[in-house]
Amino acid sequence: MTALQPVRGTHDLLPDEARRHRLVEETALAVARRYGYAEIATPIFEFTEVFARTLGETSDVVTKEMYTFTDRSGDSITLRPEGTAGVARAFISGGLAQSLPLKVFYRGPMFRHERPQKGRLRQFHQIGVEFLGVESPLADVEALALAWRILDTLGMADKITLEINTLGDGESRAAYRDTLVAYLSDFRGELSEDSRARLERNPLRVLDSKDEGDKRIVAGAPEMSGSLTPAARQFFQQVTDGLSALGIPFTVNPRLVRGLDYYCHTAFEFTTTALGSQGTVLAGGRYDGLIAQMGGPPTPGIGWAAGVERLAMLVEDMPPAERPVAVIPMGDAVAGLSVAETLRGVGLAVEMGFSGNMKKRMARANKVNACYAVILGEDEMTRGFVSLRDLDTGTQVEVPLASLAERLLGRG
Repeated sequence: MTALQPVRGTHDLLPDEARRHRLVEETALAVARRYGYAEIATPIFEFTEVFARTLGETSDVVTKEMYTFTDRSGDSITLRPEGTAGVARAFISGGLAQSLPLKVFYRGPMFRHERPQKGRLRQFHQIGVEFLGVESPLADVEALALAWRILDTLGMADKITLEINTLGDGESRAAYRDTLVAYLSDFRGELSEDSRARLERNPLRVLDSKDEGDKRIVAGAPEMSGSLTPAARQFFQQVTDGLSALGIPFTVNPRLVRGLDYYCHTAFEFTTTALGSQGTVLAGGRYDGLIAQMGGPPTPGIGWAAGVERLAMLVEDMPPAERPVAVIPMGDAVAGLSVAETLRGVGLAVEMGFSGNMKKRMARANKVNACYAVILGEDEMTRGFVSLRDLDTGTQVEVPLASLAERLLGRG
């Protein structure tokens, strides 16, 4: 019988890698809390309309990458390909408009049927934030400052570049759309089939095309900056001035766009050259039209998401794992369990030596990098003592069982 394997594009998080993931997620959550964000968790599947409406019917995610199925009730259900749509749906269905401004942090698995490669899986993990209810460009600056602070805390600020652009306001986008269509129409016959379809429905999405021929055409396209209204230009200036005031380095990338109409003003990506072709590790933007498009009240918002797998690959200095105490009963195993539970009850990590001779149990203690071995000999236990061996120095002393916990906690 062939051994069972994980599904293509999925990956087991074995203990060492899981610890890296946990470091990324818990560091991000701790920093986000300093900025006033509370954690939120939405279901990993939603009605398909939640994503089709928010990501765009013609987007690659909706047309090619979503895991969609019909459940037993006949409803079309989709595993979430990203986090913003679920948070926006929760904001509407949960009646959270009375809680504005609202800052939330999320984390968890996402699902996209893409070609698996380094840093890109079909089940992957993201951290992300959404900041709803504030129109000011200072909200954009703070959201970017949070992202930068998380990356810096993880020790990767020197490997990351912040690229930023403006998508303008509604008037700016309408003017740019006309300019872009006029330019792309001259190349209609040379565009890919997908881009020809997008030219009619959502021409800004042509700028996101991965087709090499499309990329050459797009390279000569007019830039958004030529279509900005004075108000949009001022908004972007306030964002860049704010970043400069906080000492956050950035570069303006005029080709950085978001194709959906509810996006506006600030768009950004944190990129790296340390991961090969998968250079984007965190991306986001302002989406003032999203909540209204989903049927909720008009609500300004800005957010970003980051891939945990990619961030974990950039972590170099992992803090050492907590070293346990090894409890080694040489007689009554139940007595050993009792001692182990007492030590766990005061906050110590404890590994039980369940079987084998003394040599094998000590080898196990060294393998798990225990700091001490608590050896429970029958004679010592009768007298109310245990032997405590320091596994770094090899010294061993008798310690009263009653004061063992205090001794291991450094208080005795």
